[in-house]
Amino acid sequence: MRSKTSKIALFVFGLFLINFIGNKIYKRFDLTEDHRYTLSETTKNIAKKVDDVILIKVYLQGNFPAEFKRLQTETQLHLEELKFINKNIQYRFIDPTDINEELIDSGLEPSSLQVQENGKLSEMVLFPWAVINYKNKTEKVSLLNDVVSNSQDEQLESSIQNLEYAFANAIHKITASKSKKIAVLKGNGELSDIYLADFLRKLNEYYLLAQYTLDSVETQPQKTLFELSNFDLAIIAKPTEKFSEQEKFVLDQFIMNGGKTLFLIDNVQAELDSLQQTGEALAYPRDLGLTDFFFNYGVRINSDLVTDLYCSQIPLATGNIGNQTQFSQFPWVFNPLAISKNNHPINTNIEAVNFKFTSNIDTLKNNIKKTILLQSSPLSKIIGTPSIVSLKTINTAPIKEEYNNGNQPLAVLLEGPFKSAYNGRVKPFKTLKPIENGLENKMIVIADGDIIANEIAKGQPLELGVDKWTYQRYGNKDFLLNSVNYLLDDTGLLSIRSKKIKINFLDKQKAFEESKKWQFINIAFPLIILTLFGGIFYYFRFKKYQ
Repeated sequence: MRSKTSKIALFVFGLFLINFIGNKIYKRFDLTEDHRYTLSETTKNIAKKVDDVILIKVYLQGNFPAEFKRLQTETQLHLEELKFINKNIQYRFIDPTDINEELIDSGLEPSSLQVQENGKLSEMVLFPWAVINYKNKTEKVSLLNDVVSNSQDEQLESSIQNLEYAFANAIHKITASKSKKIAVLKGNGELSDIYLADFLRKLNEYYLLAQYTLDSVETQPQKTLFELSNFDLAIIAKPTEKFSEQEKFVLDQFIMNGGKTLFLIDNVQAELDSLQQTGEALAYPRDLGLTDFFFNYGVRINSDLVTDLYCSQIPLATGNIGNQTQFSQFPWVFNPLAISKNNHPINTNIEAVNFKFTSNIDTLKNNIKKTILLQSSPLSKIIGTPSIVSLKTINTAPIKEEYNNGNQPLAVLLEGPFKSAYNGRVKPFKTLKPIENGLENKMIVIADGDIIANEIAKGQPLELGVDKWTYQRYGNKDFLLNSVNYLLDDTGLLSIRSKKIKINFLDKQKAFEESKKWQFINIAFPLIILTLFGGIFYYFRFKKYQ
């Protein structure tokens, strides 16, 4: 009796011991092939730095199709991982059915969803958003990527793949203090503030911004370079006036000192506004004095125009109804749409980027690593300049065989130890001690200045990348923001975007067509198995007791 009691006591003690060890030592195992539930070190570090309660409200609760249940489940599992790292991260799922108007007023746009059930299509509205509250700050997180895709399943796969970056980025933005400084260069005919308003407003959420001109470089070169060196990044957005040797030298030395640069250059003078007024215009090379500058770093922006059959549309007046002018949209081959190759964290999971009168970029051999971030489609044609651009070409169907120049580079990332553009050359300033060989650095060159320009409606800037006529949304804003984040990224946050996840979705049409077969199998097969085992059992029992 004692022996039996001792065994029971030992068994109970063992259970308590295992439970105690399990509470003290907790380990999760990710057995998925793509390690989708394994957080990156960057995400872990961001989560660990949350020093106060952060509440994440997710509006993915309610009745919706299995695919969105998958998005809900994946979101919940990801948030559970974050909560495991830091108990300050709290979350809850909310059904938005009764608070639709309140969410819309707060700036959360609903998404329309096509639902296929029993072979029939219907439509429903949902709010794939999360809202993060931390102290007195609020950040919105879109859970549904608006990427260019062939199907809703691909869109959901992209969204699930982007979950870690979306939440890590939002938490980092809402909890971290600004430290990096960006200079928006002025003085060479760059874009006016109203055309940069939306992008700079978005950048201001992450970084400290200031305008800076190179006017004093001729009289105070040392001071100019010193002041510019206080910035981490310089943005040069569509300059239209030639750079002097002194200005180029200061920019060169800024780069040699480790300053990051984002160049958005129009090497051809061509504007749609003037074209719409006259019907045709001369496109001609614009001399900015930067050819030798870029050549030294390993790229050349050509003075030509890239046309593409895969392009955006422009509005043209087609008639009048009463006193109202009627507009229609027409494909415009001078506005190429660049589809991302998803070959870099900068261009992963972004929509098509809209270019306007862009040139192509040649990459030259040197010790600098070059990554083509955006390029035209294979159905591209290069037009030399000067040349006449006419709206009349819209009435003529393009000849597909002529668009055979293939993919043309439009945006290039350069990385490596840059060598001064003035190495072995006479320097513009004798008083400035030059650096001949620079530090490891990054630079992005884009052969279009309008890629950063938001449109204007009623005197107010619209969101960058949104067409004011069709409200079509392009990926300009995401691409440029990713570019700046990558150039200045010291947390490795952008590298999360390279994570690939493969989601297997149900073929709804096939499931509907074969539904009766599988219903029969699910009902009949268990009955057949049960009858078979019952017969075997009865046979052996009958034989045993016969």
